[in-house]
Amino acid sequence: MAFFFLLLCGLSLPAAAEEPALSVKDLAAKVKSSIVVIGYAGREGSQQGLGTGFVIDASGLIATNLHVIGEARPISVQTADGKTLTVKSVHASDRALDLAIVQVEAANLPALALAGSEAVAAGEPVVVMGNPQGLKYSVVSGVVSGTREIDGRNMLQLAIPVEPGNSGGPVLDMKGRVLGIVTMKSLVTENLGFAVAASDLKTLRDKPNPVPIDRWLTIGGIDRTQWEPLFGARWQQRAGRLLVDGLGAGFGGRSLLLSKSDPPAVPFELAVQVKLDDETGAAGLVFQADGGDKHYGFYPSNGKLRLSRFEGPDVFSWQVLAEKPSEHYRPGEWNRLKVRVEAGKLRCFVNDELVIEAAESTFKKGRVGLAKFRNTGAEFRHFAVGKELADDRTPADLRKRLAAEIDKLPPLAQVQTAPLATFAIEPAQAALLAKAEELEARAAELKRLAADVRTAAVCAELENVAGPGAAKVDLLRAALTIAKLGGDDLDVEAYVAYVDRMAAEIKQKLGGKTAEADRLAALNEYLFRDNGFHGSRTDYYHRANSFLSRVIDDREGLPITLSVLYIELGSRLGLTIEGVGLPAHFVVRHVPKEGKPQLIDVFEGGLPLSREEAEKKIQTLIGEPAIPEYFEAVTPQRILTRILGNLIGNAQNPKTGPDREALIRYESAVLTIEPELIRDRGMRAVCRWETGRTAAAVGDLQVLIDAQPPGVDLAELRQMQEHFRTNKAPRR
Repeated sequence: MAFFFLLLCGLSLPAAAEEPALSVKDLAAKVKSSIVVIGYAGREGSQQGLGTGFVIDASGLIATNLHVIGEARPISVQTADGKTLTVKSVHASDRALDLAIVQVEAANLPALALAGSEAVAAGEPVVVMGNPQGLKYSVVSGVVSGTREIDGRNMLQLAIPVEPGNSGGPVLDMKGRVLGIVTMKSLVTENLGFAVAASDLKTLRDKPNPVPIDRWLTIGGIDRTQWEPLFGARWQQRAGRLLVDGLGAGFGGRSLLLSKSDPPAVPFELAVQVKLDDETGAAGLVFQADGGDKHYGFYPSNGKLRLSRFEGPDVFSWQVLAEKPSEHYRPGEWNRLKVRVEAGKLRCFVNDELVIEAAESTFKKGRVGLAKFRNTGAEFRHFAVGKELADDRTPADLRKRLAAEIDKLPPLAQVQTAPLATFAIEPAQAALLAKAEELEARAAELKRLAADVRTAAVCAELENVAGPGAAKVDLLRAALTIAKLGGDDLDVEAYVAYVDRMAAEIKQKLGGKTAEADRLAALNEYLFRDNGFHGSRTDYYHRANSFLSRVIDDREGLPITLSVLYIELGSRLGLTIEGVGLPAHFVVRHVPKEGKPQLIDVFEGGLPLSREEAEKKIQTLIGEPAIPEYFEAVTPQRILTRILGNLIGNAQNPKTGPDREALIRYESAVLTIEPELIRDRGMRAVCRWETGRTAAAVGDLQVLIDAQPPGVDLAELRQMQEHFRTNKAPRR
C-alpha cells in the first residue's frame, strides 16, 4: 500500500543501494563455484582439449566456446569441488561466434549474472577466470581496452594475458557480472585477448538449437558403413569431402581411414584428390593394408612425393621406397594422387603424371584408404578405386587448342559474352590462370575472365535444372548450384545424396507409420530437435545463410534456405509442402490430402502459424497490412531468385562498398532463371562496365533496347550505351 501511495502522491521510492565493487580476491572466491573445467576426448578416449565454462542458469546451462567442446566429441564437465557432471545435450551453438551452451544433469547450480546490453567502457577493470595451460581455476585481472571489429563482429579487447585453457572463461566486472566470454588471444602480443560480448551469449541462450548428446556425437562423423578410422586423429565427413586434423595415435602421428569395400583383384588403380593445410605435413593414399600397421603409402611430404612401406608401429619398421620432387605437384592446391597396383610393380602418379615406379611385391593384397601423418590437416575428395581409372589431366591436343585460343583473346573490354562458351570447361580455367602468371600485364583481366568462365559454367548447370527451357525445376539441385557461386567447388550430387539419406533416416524413425500428421511430426523432430537446425540469430545477413550447402553443413540459415530443405525433405516423405513468400519472412505451407492447409515457420523450428499470426507478423515487419497475394504459393523459380536477391543485397554492403564481382555472378544467375528481368540486366550492365567488361556491358544494354520493354526510356539507354563505349569506368 505504501508503494501505491507514493506513486499517487507523485513521489519516488528511495534508490536501492548500489552493489559494492569487490576486490579481486573476494570476487574470485565469490564466483569460483560457478566456474567449471570443460574438456573433450579424442577418438581413443584420451583428453584432447581443455578449457573453461561457467554456469549461466541454475537448471544446468553452462556457457563456453564451441572449440572448447570439440565438434562431435564426448564432453566432460567438472565443478570446483571435483564433481563430474553428465552432459545431456548441446543446448545451443554458434560457429561464427565460437560460442556453445551445454546442458548438464544438475539443479540449483550457482549461476553468474549476465550484464545488460549497455556499452562497456574502455579502461573498466575486469577479472578473467579460467584454466590456462591446465592450471585449474586461475585468476587474472586487467582492463577492457575497448571494442574492436574482428571478422565483421564487435568484440571486447582485453589487456589481459590469455593462454590455452582460458577459452570459454567469463570476463567479469568487479561486481561479479559477466561482460563477455574469452574466445581468442592475440598473435601479436602476450597481454592481449578478445571476448564475445555477453549480449551475444544472451541471444544464444534465449533462442537455442538443442542437440541431444547422442546426436551431437554423430555431427560430421565418418560413415562407419563405408569407412573404418584407425589410430586416432579427427576424421570428419561433409558431403563430398573427407577432412582430417589432430595428431594420430600411431608413431609419427600416423592415422588411417580404410575403406570397407574390397578393392578389385590385381591389377587395379586407386586415386584421390588431396589438399594439405601445410606443405610440411603429409597425407595421401594407403593400399594393401592389413587393418593394422602394415600397408603401403603414397603421399606428398615436405614438397616431395613419397612411396613408403610400413611393416610395423615404429620408424624402424618403415621403409621409404622412393621420394622425388615433381614439377607437376601444386603446393597449396588440390592435387590428384593415383597408384596403379600391378603384380610386382607399383606406379605412382601426381596430377596424372608418373613420378615413381617401383618393383615391389612385399604385400600382395589388402585394403585401400587414406592416411595422414604428423599434425597435418588435410582435405580429400573424389576417392575412387577400379580396374582402370580415367585421367583427369587435359589432353595434349586440348591444351594446345586452348593455348592457341587464349593467345587470340582480345582485351577484356572487347570480349563478348558468347565466346565464353568456348572456355566453359574446367581445363580452360587452369589454362587462363597459367597465362595470367606468364603475362603480368594482363593478369588482372585474365583472372576476371576466369571468374566469368566459372560463372558461365555454373549458370549453364543452373539453366539445365531451373532455366526457362527446363522441363521441371529441380529446386534442390538449383539451390545447391547457386551455392557454387560462392567460390566453393562443392559436389552437388554428394549433397543431394546426403539429403536422400536424411529422408531415409526420417522414414526409419517413422517405424511404419504412414499418416501425413506422423510424417510431418517426424520431419520436425528430426530437423529441429534431433539435429538442431535453426534460424540464424547472430549474423542473419551472412552470405553463408543463403548457400544451401552451408545451411546443411552448419545447420543454420535464413527462412528461405531452411524452407528449401524442408520442402525437399517433405517431398521425399510424400508430403505436399509449398513455399509462401511473405514479405521479409519466407514460410511454407503443408497442403494435406484431407483437411486444411497449415502455414509453418521453418525459421522458428517448424512453428505452426495461423493466418492471423502471419498477418500480424507482416504488419510488424513492413508496417503495412497484409494483402491476399502475400499468401499465394510461389514458384520454384521465384524461390531461387529470392535467394539470389538476398545474396545481391549482401553484396551491396553499405560499410565496405559493393562487391561488383559478386554482383555480376549473382545477377548472371538471376538472368539465367528469368532472362526478361529489366532491373537485374541493367544492374549487371553497370557492374560489368565498372569492372572493365565494356563489350559485355554494352551487350546487356542492347538486349534491353531490342526488347523495348514498356516504361523504359530507350533514348536514355542508348545514351548510356554510348557512354559505356567511349568512357573508361573510374578506378575503384
